[in-house]
Amino acid sequence: MVLFDYGELAYIFGAGMELQRHVRIKILSDKGLDEANIKLPYHSYKNDEEITDISAQTYNLDGSGNVVVTKVDKKLIYDKKINKRYSEKVFTFPEAKAGSVIEYKYKLKGAGLIDWYFQESVPVKHSRFVIDFPQEIEVRVTPFCSRPYERTNDQRATRVVQTFAMKNIPAFRDEGYIINEDDYRDRVETIVSAFIIDGRRENRVVTWPMVTRFLMEDEDFGQQIKKEIPRTADLDAELRTLTDPYLRMKTIHHYVQNNMEWNGSPGMWALDGVKAAWKDKKGTQGEINLILVNLLKDAGLNAKPLLASTHDNGMVNTINAGTYDYPGFNQFNKVLAYVEIGNKAYVLDATDKETPCHLIPPDLLMTEALVIEKLETFEWGWKSLWDGERLNKNLILLNGTINADGKMEGNASINSYDYSRLPRVALARKDKKAYIERFLSISNPGITIDSVSLENLDSDSLPLIQKINFNQTLSSSGDYRFFSANIFTGLEKNPFVADTRICDVFFGANQHYSIIGNFTIPADYQFEEMPKNVRIIMPDTSISISRLSQASGNRISFRITLDFKKPFFSASEYPEFQAFYKKMFDMLNEQYVIRKKENP
Repeated sequence: MVLFDYGELAYIFGAGMELQRHVRIKILSDKGLDEANIKLPYHSYKNDEEITDISAQTYNLDGSGNVVVTKVDKKLIYDKKINKRYSEKVFTFPEAKAGSVIEYKYKLKGAGLIDWYFQESVPVKHSRFVIDFPQEIEVRVTPFCSRPYERTNDQRATRVVQTFAMKNIPAFRDEGYIINEDDYRDRVETIVSAFIIDGRRENRVVTWPMVTRFLMEDEDFGQQIKKEIPRTADLDAELRTLTDPYLRMKTIHHYVQNNMEWNGSPGMWALDGVKAAWKDKKGTQGEINLILVNLLKDAGLNAKPLLASTHDNGMVNTINAGTYDYPGFNQFNKVLAYVEIGNKAYVLDATDKETPCHLIPPDLLMTEALVIEKLETFEWGWKSLWDGERLNKNLILLNGTINADGKMEGNASINSYDYSRLPRVALARKDKKAYIERFLSISNPGITIDSVSLENLDSDSLPLIQKINFNQTLSSSGDYRFFSANIFTGLEKNPFVADTRICDVFFGANQHYSIIGNFTIPADYQFEEMPKNVRIIMPDTSISISRLSQASGNRISFRITLDFKKPFFSASEYPEFQAFYKKMFDMLNEQYVIRKKENP
């Protein structure tokens, strides 16, 4: 639990902005010990920012109930370089354990304006943010709060002090299927909107064309697009016989994917330059994807850099281009290649080894991204990253035979397409046992998996085919036995059982499931109860599910079809959505009942 989190951001003449932070945390259990490992990031490029005056200590009670203070040795506080532009101060609290209170303070000199988050992943007793600026600097503060907060504005001589505070803030609840939790946390956002100079207001807000022009001139971005990247002999040989633009794009994308190693440094900048990265066959995310842009352009394709923000990084505010002091490009955390062939656009990330060129990277779906190009070409601008034709699609074929002892032996074939294929392939390549656990075993605890084989693991244009042999012992009561047809679907458990929800529901892509099955029962058994043929539809028709089943002798055949026509459901739609989900899972998990025939 955070006992208090206080921050004061002040503008000091001659020194710029300075943030003073003071945090005190109570560790309630061993699960909270990660809070004792502190990382304080800062912008170290050209010494723009500096963290100083760190003090930290742990408070514990001894056997007599006396407070024992253990200070963090300043020699154990060290700098860790993240990349060319960012570093972090790192330290760990000594003697931290369940029941400890830890406390730290620091100053961040050269700080820019920050967004202050009241709500965290753990409860917060009190959070306060103070902004202390001279009246000549106009600071615009926008609260995004669902809970009551206190706000005061004080005029102190020639300074304006704004204070925002909130008490007893519950931990942010991880509700699952959230595009980004920061968009839902209580917070205030700040920008310097203007300077007042000699009574004249000088605007500090910039526009997206200004941001685009700056990036085109930046040495770590726009200037890198102009560099000549020499094609290798083997890439030239592959391209020589290809005239189709799509195949040329696919070949170059695959080549960079397979021949460049990402060093783990994220972001949009080519920090050491594309030529050095190309020579070393290793680089930052920015370097690798700007190399990709260069090679695509050199091959005659209409390719441009595309700035994007992943779901984890947060949604981009397309209206707010930022200020001179904090331009809007800071909202982005990735650059990719944007390629137009005819009427079709492709978004390529060569550091992503799994996503093929015909799919938008899944962590960018339903986001807004910015194409960067010279302003005079009028080819720069916003793009919505969405393709409704590419689905999270699964076709499940089931066959099972039940013997007289109530044991089912069967096989399943799962064909996973597009966005369903991606996570399965990535995990299966890395660790097949982990893949089986995540996608097959964990949701089907009563089933024994005898064998699993995978097809098309390396064919990104084909579905991943997963063939499974399994057995299970049916539940029984007297002469009755029960079984479900909802196995290996990924739909075994309803994730939306809570009656209320704060966040919108986000699935990423539209979805389609087809489940086709045949089950054979023993000759001396009969079907006592069968799920009825049924179709249910959301009132707005965004989700529909249908089931058809038919028995013939001792054999039952069925087909279940589930379609999602949109991937996003607002929190205001949740009551209706949740009610539909309950009906849907009741239907999916409805049992087939068989009974032993009575002797004539």
